[in-house]
Amino acid sequence: MTIRVLLADDHNIVREGLKSLLGKDPNIDVIAMADNGRTTVQLAGELKPDVAVIDIAMPEMNGIEATRRISRDVPEVKVLVLSMHSARRFVMEALSAGAKGYMLKDCAAEELVRAIHTVAGNETYLSPKVAGLIVKDYLKHSPDSAQSAESCLTNREREILQLIAEGESTKEIAFELRVSIKTVETHRQQIMKKLNLHSVAELTRHAIREGLTPLE
Repeated sequence: MTIRVLLADDHNIVREGLKSLLGKDPNIDVIAMADNGRTTVQLAGELKPDVAVIDIAMPEMNGIEATRRISRDVPEVKVLVLSMHSARRFVMEALSAGAKGYMLKDCAAEELVRAIHTVAGNETYLSPKVAGLIVKDYLKHSPDSAQSAESCLTNREREILQLIAEGESTKEIAFELRVSIKTVETHRQQIMKKLNLHSVAELTRHAIREGLTPLE
């Protein structure tokens, strides 16, 4: 049975490389590609692929939020996160959002193919390096304060935080999300209060540090 795959990464060369790599497996068919989280969610809903391979750091909507929305709205689509981030908090955020697997971008081609087949079969896949990091951190009982800080934000607040960090004005955010300017301002105030931040610059640094938006 052919596994239909949606690829999401904000770098064209990465998307094309992954498509070429996966095309070597006769049982995998890359049916669509996306360069931002919002388009990824839209395509997942429209095409309903078997597996969505998603990067974390993408514009407009990061991969964690895209994973959360896909898992909520089209749960039959299995999400496999493919990221450069190996920190435990990113892995746990992705799994909590509904991802069925987490891979690092330095993995071998054969491992990625194996992971896609695994999550398509409704099983969880963690690359050995990621699994090892989680176990090591767990044994050390390391606190996960960053995850706790992010968990206090609502889905809408995380979305607005990313758009602010990407340089969009209050008016632009209101237009894009189809809400009033006052609503955006209220959300921004709540985000600052919850995260104990006091300026747009601090919000931007926080979003980049936590991997909510790419550095570019």
